Amino acid sequence: MNRYESNPFAEEEVNPFADSKGVPPANSKLSPLPPEPYDRGATVDIPLDSKKNLKEKEKELKAKEAELKRREQEVKRKEEAIQKAGIVIEEKNWPPFFPIIHHDIANEIPIHLQKIQYVAFTTYLGFIMCLFWNIVAVTVAWFSGGGPIIWVLAVIYFLAGVPLSFFLWYRPLYRAMRTDSAISFAGFFLSYILHIGFCIYAAIAPPIILEGRSIAGILPAIGIMTTNLACGILYFIGFGLFTGEALMSIWVLQQVYTYFRGSGKGQDVKREAARNTMMAAI
Repeated sequence: MNRYESNPFAEEEVNPFADSKGVPPANSKLSPLPPEPYDRGATVDIPLDSKKNLKEKEKELKAKEAELKRREQEVKRKEEAIQKAGIVIEEKNWPPFFPIIHHDIANEIPIHLQKIQYVAFTTYLGFIMCLFWNIVAVTVAWFSGGGPIIWVLAVIYFLAGVPLSFFLWYRPLYRAMRTDSAISFAGFFLSYILHIGFCIYAAIAPPIILEGRSIAGILPAIGIMTTNLACGILYFIGFGLFTGEALMSIWVLQQVYTYFRGSGKGQDVKREAARNTMMAAI
């Protein structure tokens, strides 16, 4: 039986004389893209500054450079003046959680003086503790019938004693140890003797002002013990703190004075005092 079967591998018969304007073949999917015009002389416009703008920018850069050099020379001149004047820029680093003062015994105080300085710093912190404990004891005494005036005085002792002790004797000692200044040593001795005197007075707390109850010393502790045992114990603890502070401060004073005498600073104090007197007279 003769039957026409199409060959799937056969090439498609194309009639070259057929009308190409006719209907496109069914298997045509995409229409050809139109040809893009070719412009051989096409250029890309890149905006360039004119010579005038370039000169203006160059002038501005030179002016800024000159200003920077001028500021650099001014800073260098100030640094040299500070060095010649012997001024030390101190960075605040203590206490660590809220720096308000500069304090660096390990790097600024000579090794053979560091022990004395550390103990002196301990006496400063101990004095702060004594005054704070005094507020605690006096507060209990106030609520036990002592009256508010003794508490106000205790707060005044604390608010005045903490900064005064730092500026009057601890900072002069720190500077004296660091710079070996005879005048700083003299200022320390005068103020530190007053500090020791106050500690001895506070440990005894004689009945001069309000029967001495504004300070936690031995005499008011004995009197309060008969009426209020707990408050009396707090006053006795205050007496112990002030006594320990006085004894430790006496040791520091002895050590500093021994170094002062051994280094021959006494003559330096006399010379500096005489020179300052002459300058004041002139």
